[in-house]
Amino acid sequence: MQSKKNEHIPLLGLQEFQTDQNKSKEQLLFNELHGERHIHTPHQHDFFIVVLFDQAKGVHNIDFVDYKIGNHQIHLLFPGQVHKWNIEPDTTGYQLMIERDFFERFSSSFRFSFAEYHNHPVIQLDSDSFQLIHYEFEAIKNELTAKDALHELILSRTAVIASIISKTAAKIFTDQDVFQTEPRIVKFQELIDVFFKEEKLVSTYAAKLHISANYLNILCKKYLKISATQLIQQRIVLEAKRLLKSTTLSVKEIAFDLGFIDHAYFSNFFKTQTGTSPSDFRDQL
Repeated sequence: MQSKKNEHIPLLGLQEFQTDQNKSKEQLLFNELHGERHIHTPHQHDFFIVVLFDQAKGVHNIDFVDYKIGNHQIHLLFPGQVHKWNIEPDTTGYQLMIERDFFERFSSSFRFSFAEYHNHPVIQLDSDSFQLIHYEFEAIKNELTAKDALHELILSRTAVIASIISKTAAKIFTDQDVFQTEPRIVKFQELIDVFFKEEKLVSTYAAKLHISANYLNILCKKYLKISATQLIQQRIVLEAKRLLKSTTLSVKEIAFDLGFIDHAYFSNFFKTQTGTSPSDFRDQL
């Protein structure tokens, strides 16, 4: 009998979803969601996804957090995030799958740090915002199927979608002032994303920010209500969960990939942070 860890779904690329009709539009795909859909095994993508739900019910698990699917919602998935979902019957929605290079061309239209969207991947839309975004989705779908499709027009419409999402998000994000009044918190999170596998010490990040480790810790506790060390640890744990669920790497290999020389120390660290061992977490459905 095959072990569970060999059943994990690998990282999926956009080419996995292409058809003969859209192979020439490989940087962006449009997909309609109708009815019941289930993804039981967590997996990840190497591209960006925007899902617009119209009438919908179900549960969307993003990075191991359950989010209730409802009417007039935007769900955002960044490359590398792990997700699965159970979408109930009579659901209607729309999906844009966007290659990294294409995404980078309009990403500046997202007003807040990407860390904010990671923390708030589901955004409830008011009626006006939904209608505006729905219009842009339909316009992109029509442009993609046009014989004389304009690449720059599609790019402009994705930027409009990002702007509308950000305008709505500004009313929702409770910690938005952090990113407007204390940019060092933004930079710290960006640095963690780049260096968390190699650098685990707060002092290393503080030096890159030209402040003391103590002051960086004060900023984190003031604005994020957690310590700087906890912020680093959270990112390590998230990546460990992603690797455990979406790869066939052994626990020892994952420990090494995350910068732990001793895999027993990694296992103890993971259990302290999550309450379960890496092996038990991997075997959980």
